[in-house]
Amino acid sequence: MSAPVVVAIDGPAGSGKSSVSKAAARQLGFAYLDTGAAYRAVAWHVLNQGVDPAVEQAVVESLDEFGYVISTDPDDYYVHVNEQDITDAIRETRITDVVSKVAKVPVVRQYLSDLFRHIMATTDKPGIIAEGRDITTVVAPDAQARILLTASEEARMTRRSAELPQHSQDQTASALRARDAADSRVSDFMTAADGVVTVDSTDLDYAQTIDAVVGVIRSRMS
Repeated sequence: MSAPVVVAIDGPAGSGKSSVSKAAARQLGFAYLDTGAAYRAVAWHVLNQGVDPAVEQAVVESLDEFGYVISTDPDDYYVHVNEQDITDAIRETRITDVVSKVAKVPVVRQYLSDLFRHIMATTDKPGIIAEGRDITTVVAPDAQARILLTASEEARMTRRSAELPQHSQDQTASALRARDAADSRVSDFMTAADGVVTVDSTDLDYAQTIDAVVGVIRSRMS
């Protein structure tokens, strides 16, 4: 059996990485890996264990009891930690507020990067689309297709506001800028590295963005 095709997709918050990657995986018959969910799961685990996410050594030690399972089926997505379903819990505000603290811990990043590479290498699908921070440069620099999915700040804020109608536009804008600032301290997610194809979805709708991403993937596979 040949090795699976690996597709790596990075980009800023609100660029549509998750929804577009999942839809592209579904269209291609590939597996789908949400790497950001793992960082959120670590944050949930840390809080659930009563660990201070600001204490790096305590966060690292908590990994000894971090039983992580994520579905790579784009039609049946779930996240479990120690057999507990936390698919919805990792999207709570309290997790969002602390995830950047655990994500910047070097040991956590190495631990999860190794986990992602294992998941990508062992998928039983012909390919896998992995999306998230550092995926195109650190986790899978040798992926057959590497894409930076981006959009203007205005477009990203408009999309995020539509996803979170319960929040005011000012709240959404503030949260998005804070996320960008936190992410920028960990990696450069706005500039495509050598060999990474930029897909700018500012003037594309959802379907057009999926088509653009799938087009890049097919061109790299042929």
